[in-house]
Amino acid sequence: MATKPDAAKPAAVEEVKSPVKSKKLLIIAAAASVLVLALAGGGAWYFLAKQKAPTEEGEEVAVQIVEPKGPPTFMPLDNMVVNLADPGGEKVAQIGITLELADAKATEKVKMYLPAIRSGILILISQRTAEELLQREGKEQLAADILTEASRHFLADDSYVKAKPKKDADKSKKKAADKKPAEAGPVRGVLFSSFIVQ
Repeated sequence: MATKPDAAKPAAVEEVKSPVKSKKLLIIAAAASVLVLALAGGGAWYFLAKQKAPTEEGEEVAVQIVEPKGPPTFMPLDNMVVNLADPGGEKVAQIGITLELADAKATEKVKMYLPAIRSGILILISQRTAEELLQREGKEQLAADILTEASRHFLADDSYVKAKPKKDADKSKKKAADKKPAEAGPVRGVLFSSFIVQ
């Protein structure tokens, strides 16, 4: 009879060791899962932080901007008839202009400033000669100047240009024009729908 209790002891010891091993495996698996999740979260945070935040040195990190998909939005202006700056004042230009806008919402913004934009365009054209406007370079330069004129109304710092005397205002307008207004405002391009010089 003494041998029977000894035989029962190893079975009881094995039963006690089995739950301990399964608990250790469960703890190891849980720790590994937490570690994997922490690494994945840290990697995602690092990737997102690098994409949108400026660096400590003040340099901005380049982020790709997705252009809006869909057809471009165009706003045709009424044809303009302008006396040119030729001697004698006998030369006239009749020009049809269409503004290319950033999106459909920009139409309302541009309409608010349309009288001022048209006036500025008329002044720009009246400063040109027939010879300038008959050349391709002259037309391209006029389109670039019209884009600057149409966009200047949407620059945030344009208010100081109006308040300064003429000499200072010319310098301020040039500085404002150097800021690439096509990127800042709703007007993105200028197209000619008709161009007659007589």
